[in-house]
Amino acid sequence: MSLKKQYLKSKPACKVTFRLNANEAKEAETAKLIGEFNEWDLEVAPMKKLKNGDFTQTVTLESDSEYQFRYLLDGDVWENDWEADAYIPSPVSIEDNSVVRV
Repeated sequence: MSLKKQYLKSKPACKVTFRLNANEAKEAETAKLIGEFNEWDLEVAPMKKLKNGDFTQTVTLESDSEYQFRYLLDGDVWENDWEADAYIPSPVSIEDNSVVRV
């Protein structure tokens, strides 16, 4: 897992590329990036699956903010990004949410 950040010069925003590697995806067929930036919408389009089994998605986020998120594997299993900027206890479960700061 990794987060790649590219700050835009033209406006206060950052393109963040989220990458979930094949080992961490646990042989999932689909993965969705779900978080505050898409209102925790379970119906979002899945991440792109690469030939090596990794999943990736790029999202443009407003700078000077932080966003909680998680990955949903095969519509059933929640996974954190263990290289996230921070972790915050989830208000709806006993697990933590990953955090990206931009």
